[in-house]
Amino acid sequence: MTKNTRYALAAAVFAAGFAASTAFAQAPQTQLVRGTIEKVDGATIVVKDRSGADMTIKLADNPTVTTLVKIALADIKPGSFIGTAAMPQPDGSQKAISVWIFPEWVKPPQMHTPYDVQPGSTMTNAIVDTTVGGVDGQVLTVKYPNGEKKIVIGPNTPLLTYERGDKAEIKAGAKVLVRAAKQPDGSLTAAGVTNARDGSLPPM
Repeated sequence: MTKNTRYALAAAVFAAGFAASTAFAQAPQTQLVRGTIEKVDGATIVVKDRSGADMTIKLADNPTVTTLVKIALADIKPGSFIGTAAMPQPDGSQKAISVWIFPEWVKPPQMHTPYDVQPGSTMTNAIVDTTVGGVDGQVLTVKYPNGEKKIVIGPNTPLLTYERGDKAEIKAGAKVLVRAAKQPDGSLTAAGVTNARDGSLPPM
């Protein structure tokens, strides 16, 4: 795999959320579009977002496709590199909204930062240090440079990982997340999409 290919794959995964938080802080002319593809016209897709608005996005000529797939709680172990969208709790812990394992072929930055999936939500990209059962669910202690967090995973928390997808998955009806860049004329462009293969799109 070439260096440019690795960078393109990393960009596609960032669109799914784990480094999307960095983009929110550093690239105000981009936006994360979550929704369902309504139409595909060559390299252009129309995504109906969560508000019901139709978002027209021009994809790269050879777009990257990253696919979300479900995993089991047992797949998350000490040493796993995970991303977590979560809500801060009064005791300082983070109640997971969704959790995903990063594959070996992409390495987003480790960090803890505000996120946009819900008002007040956070994003944590970190290495699992310990995992134990708790009253409210599985409790992970995760560590990142200069900090650590306790993540509580409830029984219904979506658990995911990423696989390399195929361009054929960019089709009407697909549930996708797209990190789109706003152009000077107001149009949106993107290097690729993240697709939810089973048809569901967890909150990320």
